[in-house]
Amino acid sequence: MKDVAAAAGVGLKTVSRVVNGEPGVSEETADRVHAAIRELGFRRNDGARLLRQGSRTSCVGLILEDLADPFYAQLSRAVEEVARSHGSLLFTGSSAEDPARERELTLDFCARRVDGLIVVPTAADHGFLAPELAAGTAVVSIDRPMNGLTVDTVLAANRRGAAEAVGHLIRQGHRRIGYLGDDPEIFTAAERLAGYRQAMAEAGHGVDEAWLAMGRPEPVGIHLALDRMLSGPDAVTALMCGNNRTTVAVLRSLATCPGRTALVGFDDFELADMLPVPVTVVAQDPMLMGRMAAELLFRRMRGERAQAQRLEIPTRLVLRGSGELPC
Repeated sequence: MKDVAAAAGVGLKTVSRVVNGEPGVSEETADRVHAAIRELGFRRNDGARLLRQGSRTSCVGLILEDLADPFYAQLSRAVEEVARSHGSLLFTGSSAEDPARERELTLDFCARRVDGLIVVPTAADHGFLAPELAAGTAVVSIDRPMNGLTVDTVLAANRRGAAEAVGHLIRQGHRRIGYLGDDPEIFTAAERLAGYRQAMAEAGHGVDEAWLAMGRPEPVGIHLALDRMLSGPDAVTALMCGNNRTTVAVLRSLATCPGRTALVGFDDFELADMLPVPVTVVAQDPMLMGRMAAELLFRRMRGERAQAQRLEIPTRLVLRGSGELPC
């Protein structure tokens, strides 16, 4: 601003008035200031201005597991739209399911004075965020609950959705149903596995542990699990997949197998309805989850002090054909 003032031949206060749109500056003087701004490439430092004023920074942070995952990409877009409607910028980072990286990102965002955080939790304990919460940083948990911290939480109906999917397969006549899910230490993976077990138990069907494969959706591991489940006298006749990445890996492996196996996936994915046998899925609503989490965050940022809420968004079973293959 000093450089602009010198170039325009005016005082620093005059430049400040022009930059901030305040009255009291003649049109001729304002034109000279604007010309100097254009010539020097000056841009107002909103961060410094807000810090001097003790105001909010109009920035919020979002920590996801993996921004490349279509589910999280949609969720992020919804959060960004809400943030934009409130005049805030969104900073986004991926934890890659690494607790240390999640802690580093969240604390880095807090060090940059974001007004609020939305986090897909990875760490086993989030007590490290308690000082930030006490200092006035709003925090909302999404997709999974936070351990060690009482904050607003937005979840999908994971257990109920998985139970509905398995119940659908049972109604098609299947009794031996395989389940392939993510690491059971992850909240969503554990809930969906519990839904699978619940539906099997309610139908009076036992679960052979050989029908289960839990872990990261690596192609080799998926192929070996399917080879085990689909062979022998007690081979499964249907499959339930715990997330979209697992479903895609299973479909690739099944493409080399003879015959067709009934299948339902948790999470929709692109072109699922365009395959030779369209894939039946348990569809979540990441856009709604993101919007609700963001609105909760901005309510807290406005000073709402009500008891923390835990919202569960219903899932929807989308019938397309792969889950309707009979036993």
